Amino acid sequence: MKKTLLNLTRVAFGIFLILFAFSCGGNKSTAPETNPEVDSLKNTNSGLQGQLSEKEVALQDMVTAFNDIQSNLNEIKDKEKIVTNNTQGGDVKGKEVQIKEDIQSIYDLMAKNRSRLAAVSKKLKVSNAKIDGLEQMVTNLEAQLNDKDAQISDLKNKVEQLNIELSTLNTNYQNVEQESQQKTEKLNTAYYVIGTAKELKQKGIIEKEGGFVGLGKTTEIKKDFNRSYFTKVDAAQLASIPIGAKKVKILSEHPAGSYKLVGTKPIEKLDISNSDEFWSTSKYLVIMIE
Repeated sequence: MKKTLLNLTRVAFGIFLILFAFSCGGNKSTAPETNPEVDSLKNTNSGLQGQLSEKEVALQDMVTAFNDIQSNLNEIKDKEKIVTNNTQGGDVKGKEVQIKEDIQSIYDLMAKNRSRLAAVSKKLKVSNAKIDGLEQMVTNLEAQLNDKDAQISDLKNKVEQLNIELSTLNTNYQNVEQESQQKTEKLNTAYYVIGTAKELKQKGIIEKEGGFVGLGKTTEIKKDFNRSYFTKVDAAQLASIPIGAKKVKILSEHPAGSYKLVGTKPIEKLDISNSDEFWSTSKYLVIMIE
């Protein structure tokens, strides 16, 4: 008898455990528990991915800049050899025009180098991307350009000793550098506007297109949209745009992989991970919110 009761007790206890486990499983499926540590790790991982993206962009820009500058320096070396050979010949006056053109070309290439390095150095400083040794590489390249400036100055002095007038080249060099800086500033200038559909329509930025008898129409940017309400920004420095809206729609064309919307209800901001790619298709960003 005792043995039978013991067996019944064990069976009842086993059924209780099964029911308890099932009940716990059901509760987990309907109301999952939050784990602060997991959430913290997810946030940290998201931040690290953003930092990695910034570093990749900064590094790619720097590699491209180094390649461009090095290519220009190689071309300058070739030009210097040509000038030296022409000044060592007997008929220097007969080669005066060519010598001037070659030296002017050298100054133009140096102006491009200076402008290119300044633009990338500025972008590196304003970004949050810190890459070990990158700042030192910029400093070394700056020193290399200074040395090349000194060599070009010596070459210019030697040419002037041959009674070839080169006084106008310095002014031309400054003009080229200034022109290059203006072009860089123009390339980095972008514009954005944020508003509801009603606001954007009233400002003459968007319109309804297509549809039939008022149905199925789509919101599009007007071909001759009003530009006076846009905010002017430096695309090289702009990393994010605060939004703070429940719904967001990007009406202008921008590559999907170059940005992301952060947050949900509300969407807090738009983060730009690759500024060059983001602004490559349009310099005007139109954000419609609800």
